[in-house]
Amino acid sequence: MTKISRSTAAVPTRPEDEKLSIGASFAYGFQHVLTMYGGIIAVPLIIGQAAGLSPTDIGVLIAAALFMGGLATLLQTIGLPFFGSQLPLVQGVSFASVATMVAIVGGGGIQAVFGAVIVSAAFGLLIAPLFSKIVRFFPPVVTGSVITTIGLTLMPVAANWSMGGNKKAADYGSVSNIMLAAFTLAVVLLLSKLGSSTISRLSILLAMIVGTVAAIFMGKADFSAVGHGAIFALPMPFHLGLPTFNIAAIISMMIVVLVILTETTADILAVGQIVDTKVDSKRIAAGLRADMASSLVSPVFGSFTQSAFAQNVGLVAVTGVKSRFVVAAGGVILVVLGLLPILGRVVAAVPLSVLGGAGIVLFGTVAASGIRTLAQVDYRNNMNLIIVSTSVGFGMLPIAAPTFYDQFPGWVGTIFHSGISSAAIMAILLNLLFNHLKRGNPDNPSVFAAGTDRLITAELLEHLQDGDRCEDGKLIDVDGKEVPVTGEIPQAANGSSPH
Repeated sequence: MTKISRSTAAVPTRPEDEKLSIGASFAYGFQHVLTMYGGIIAVPLIIGQAAGLSPTDIGVLIAAALFMGGLATLLQTIGLPFFGSQLPLVQGVSFASVATMVAIVGGGGIQAVFGAVIVSAAFGLLIAPLFSKIVRFFPPVVTGSVITTIGLTLMPVAANWSMGGNKKAADYGSVSNIMLAAFTLAVVLLLSKLGSSTISRLSILLAMIVGTVAAIFMGKADFSAVGHGAIFALPMPFHLGLPTFNIAAIISMMIVVLVILTETTADILAVGQIVDTKVDSKRIAAGLRADMASSLVSPVFGSFTQSAFAQNVGLVAVTGVKSRFVVAAGGVILVVLGLLPILGRVVAAVPLSVLGGAGIVLFGTVAASGIRTLAQVDYRNNMNLIIVSTSVGFGMLPIAAPTFYDQFPGWVGTIFHSGISSAAIMAILLNLLFNHLKRGNPDNPSVFAAGTDRLITAELLEHLQDGDRCEDGKLIDVDGKEVPVTGEIPQAANGSSPH
């Protein structure tokens, strides 16, 4: 096996500017592709089926999603003037827009979806600089809450993958599927334990390969379809027809764009925390412009709204590889997969149970990164604890109860059905209410604030005498004798405390 080594060049000023060898860059980049592949092909599959497209046309949608995801990733990581955050963020078709696009398909066909995506992306491109100004309202209490929620909301995805991914399949949730996921998870942990830093960093990729080999022996991996279909295919502009423009569809997609801008802002801040690099409003604006510019072009080739992939933020945290050029290499691979459907069919043959085992580590790491951020928050004599608890709890509502907003107007569900955007909106509003609009805040905050510090009651304090001290968990008096500790506080006969 060829050894993958880091570049011996001087350490860059920014962690994300580190350059690895070509071999290492593409190995780690391929790991990013495997991590998000299931998510990026799921959206065109869902939309294509909702639109009643043929398998061939659905294949075109998938190829377009891969191709545009690769170009969007390159724009986000490498960047152009005013476009691209230059952070290790993988771009792809946004899942936040699925429900809205399915609804639009039912009313105006897939051409109406393309038209709505174009107009809403132009709207998002215009407001990106203004939207980025809210960065000062994203202190650790906000970013930590959102990052934690990102990880938690992704866990159902890992669980679904571990069970097989297809709820209609006969073996969905079978012991064999779950054991395959568990085996992949065990391989990730074992490889992470090994002394070689290279193997440890590639643990996700290697575990997926080992898991796929195991799946072959279990009869759960089928590569027979790899040789069927075109080897090379260029994405054709407007292959599925020219876009149409429906006012209602456009308005609903504009709401989705606001959600996507919120999620991408959270992802930019999250990866900035993980990489330990400076993220300011200009950098956020450049990242949002890259998102929206990619989304504006996507319908030309038959794809949809683009956004950053949260699961790949977890991969950056797991591997510790912070280089944006590694993710750019993943973008190149996505472009190639979009041009070479045969390679896409190879990757598609990786069983979802294998991805599920790796996903448990990846998505859990995102949540752990958020918890690490929350550890930096000062909870003394303020309302930060209630901000965190309410934001995370609010973000988990649509995850715990997916039908929670079904009886509300469609726009409410569009915004709040995403646990990430729900948590982000709540955290921002509560941070404004308690930490910026301080008029009316009590001098002595509520029990939520009081409970964050250690307390001792005045009644217990009265029983202490001069010279009493604690040693090794025991109460010692001035003479060095241990004072017995009981479950009850003794009272004098008249009810007063003894002295």
